[in-house]
Amino acid sequence: MAKSPEDEHPHKAFGWAARDPSGLLSPFHFSRRENGDDDVSIKILYCGVCHSDLHMLKNDWGATDYPIVPGHEIVGVVTSVGKNVKKFKAGDEVGVGVIVGSCRNCENCKQDLESYCPKMEYTYNSPAIDGSKNYGGYSDKIVVDQHFVVRFPKNLALDAGAPLLCAGITVYSPMKYFGMTEPGKHLGVAGLGGLGHVAVKFGKAFGLKVTVISTSPRKKEEAIDRLGADAFVVSSDPDQLKAAMGTMDYILDTISAVHALDPLISLLNLNGKLVAVGLPNKPVELSLGFLVSGRRLIAGSNFGGLKETQEMLDFCGKHNITADIELIKMDAINSAIERLGKADVKYRFVIDIENSFKSTVQ
Repeated sequence: MAKSPEDEHPHKAFGWAARDPSGLLSPFHFSRRENGDDDVSIKILYCGVCHSDLHMLKNDWGATDYPIVPGHEIVGVVTSVGKNVKKFKAGDEVGVGVIVGSCRNCENCKQDLESYCPKMEYTYNSPAIDGSKNYGGYSDKIVVDQHFVVRFPKNLALDAGAPLLCAGITVYSPMKYFGMTEPGKHLGVAGLGGLGHVAVKFGKAFGLKVTVISTSPRKKEEAIDRLGADAFVVSSDPDQLKAAMGTMDYILDTISAVHALDPLISLLNLNGKLVAVGLPNKPVELSLGFLVSGRRLIAGSNFGGLKETQEMLDFCGKHNITADIELIKMDAINSAIERLGKADVKYRFVIDIENSFKSTVQ
């Protein structure tokens, strides 16, 4: 007979879980494994709320295994380490992102691209190496192999830094790989949400001219005055699109809703690159005319590997980059998920795990 989540492992844990496609979260008792020789045990302090959490909660991608404890933008403090762990010690402030395991032997893993490993192990809604289920960061503690733990720069706020572990690395990785970092070049950021607003900050730190592309005119002041973008294009305005046509070297498409790609591609100059990192839950349409006529490139990119994630965090520490967040308690998570579905957040919800669970009856 299969053990219950609460009895599966030796250490009791507490979080909030969804049990069906309604996506509604409620208190959930489960357990974490023993800290192994290569493991790091972490007391979770903060966890970001990613748009993919919304999709997974509601089974939009048809892959959710209920019950599910979401959360893969985890920041906390080390409580104990295994005997083989040399990089971390009790008291260190650390982060855990989208994955907590990979085969470590394939060509992708050998190139520090664990995020492309065919056997990667997600932080939640994924089977662990021992066959049990992984539960994420909407919880009080987690045990992770040291390879998949990153060190947090001391000058970064832990709460506002949490979204960097998914939103941050998801935009940093393609910017680095596709050469979207050359000072003076022109970057378009399509979508001004959790990913997009961090992309604007990275773009400015790299010395790029940054234009935000959005369907919402009301975001113009925020994009320019608060986030430091150089320009703003309303993508539903034909005149503004025409004026910006052929002016951009790169576009980072962070939009998670179904949208037309042709208007974005038309903004690229000769040899321009559009890289998609958003994940709409339905296919998007693309005609090839704008690609062929301008020798333009369209590509996609996943989040980066662990080496690059640490590099990204160090870059953020150097340039003092964090996400703009709304800090919430766990008992507000269902209303936050509902607001996230309406894009009603600037720009990332982060759960104050420690203070939430101090006052929560477990």
